[in-house]
Amino acid sequence: MLSKKIELADIDTIPPEDLGKQKTKEKSDELRDELSDLQQRLYAQSRYAVLVVIQGMDASGKDGAVKNVFSGINPAGCNVTSFKAPTEEETKHDFLWRIHRACPPKGMIHIFNRSHYEDILVPSVHKTVDEGIISKRYDMINDFEKLLTNSDTILLKFYLHVSEKEQLERINERQKDPFKKWKYQEGDITEVRHRKEYMKVYEQIFDTCSNAAPWHIVPSDKNWYKEYCILNTIVSTLHQYDIHYPEFK
Repeated sequence: MLSKKIELADIDTIPPEDLGKQKTKEKSDELRDELSDLQQRLYAQSRYAVLVVIQGMDASGKDGAVKNVFSGINPAGCNVTSFKAPTEEETKHDFLWRIHRACPPKGMIHIFNRSHYEDILVPSVHKTVDEGIISKRYDMINDFEKLLTNSDTILLKFYLHVSEKEQLERINERQKDPFKKWKYQEGDITEVRHRKEYMKVYEQIFDTCSNAAPWHIVPSDKNWYKEYCILNTIVSTLHQYDIHYPEFK
């Protein structure tokens, strides 16, 4: 959780040295069980919705986080949306149109693998949109997220923080591993060259768009620790709400 302006270069991408891998993985298993129980109560009660936003550089482990963190969830109460370049239809609407229609109804957990923040990140780095428009998008996102939280949506936002060395190793692995080669795109290396620019935009996002819900920076060089951090944050946050099975009279 962020409370002051930060620089990503100052934040570790690895677990604390005194943290044991095996014990942490065991804690993650317990947290998955807790999340499964919370999700069943959330679905039955239909009072709150949960929106989990996952952002990060290419190869930061977003797909793996979605797969492993939510592996114990009942699929009937969960939905995942991956936001790529807007379609022709989506470009005919405001940039939040496709986002809003993918938000969760009460009782559901929805996960955004990339999100509305892509409409700030990509145009800021590649200079495809006027700075004045981008500035307005920050305000629109703040208003949009406030609308969600005021409407009983529990919003959790994660940035998967991976080192440049680990990022490059994972991208190179995609080129060689036949089971991961389908993920590789020629533009991946090009985007890595813009890493510092993306980090600066992310820092601006963290500073500007934390009003409705805080950002959680997740060290992501080690998948087992990344998954534990996300699970622990989600479970501890949901426990702050009165989520229970409905009572019948």
